[in-house]
Amino acid sequence: MLMFSGRLKWIGVQTAIIAVFILTVTFCAAAKDFVMPKAQPAKTYPAHDAHPTDAVTVALDPYDMADKADIFSVHYNEEGLLPIFLVITNEGEQPIALAGMKAQLVTVNRTKMSPATVDDIYRRLSRPSTSTTPSPLPFPRKKVKGGVGKQAMEEIQSAQFGARAVEPHTTQAGFLFFDVSGISTPLAGAHFYLTGVRDSKGDELMYFEIPLENYLSAPQPAKPN
Repeated sequence: MLMFSGRLKWIGVQTAIIAVFILTVTFCAAAKDFVMPKAQPAKTYPAHDAHPTDAVTVALDPYDMADKADIFSVHYNEEGLLPIFLVITNEGEQPIALAGMKAQLVTVNRTKMSPATVDDIYRRLSRPSTSTTPSPLPFPRKKVKGGVGKQAMEEIQSAQFGARAVEPHTTQAGFLFFDVSGISTPLAGAHFYLTGVRDSKGDELMYFEIPLENYLSAPQPAKPN
């Protein structure tokens, strides 16, 4: 009888160890660090504007779908923020400067939006949460009530487009976040404008204009089985 009782206790300990292991693995997977997507040459994206004379191409890849946005730990779309991957390729022989560039998203209704700053994003995410739904797992929620977690802060800083220049025959990329709260279909009929890109002499290049319909109407890549 004592041997049977001891065996039950050992089974209980094994079960507890397995449960802790599973929860630990789940937590580690959820807390994975943000990894910037590998940028392809700008011309390969459906939504792009190429300037052959300047040998510069600018492209956009909106992360408006759940499967794409899964690279983030924060559900930005649920917070009214739209992440857009900005890609700039310089095929010329001289560097181009981006320090003074200005991006703008203009909706079909002519609403003009500049990218949200890091502080703008912090403020949006740190507003008090009204959700009362308890978490099913004993882990910290991605969004802390009234604050922004360390992981989210690091992710926001890492994801932002921060290049100041694009060297010859290279590509720079990063995310711009736009506040689209209250807009049901922000990409439909919208246009993106990029100004302030300068050549090595300091002369400003012609502005770039990208219709987002080019992205919306492009065939979607097949999903792996």
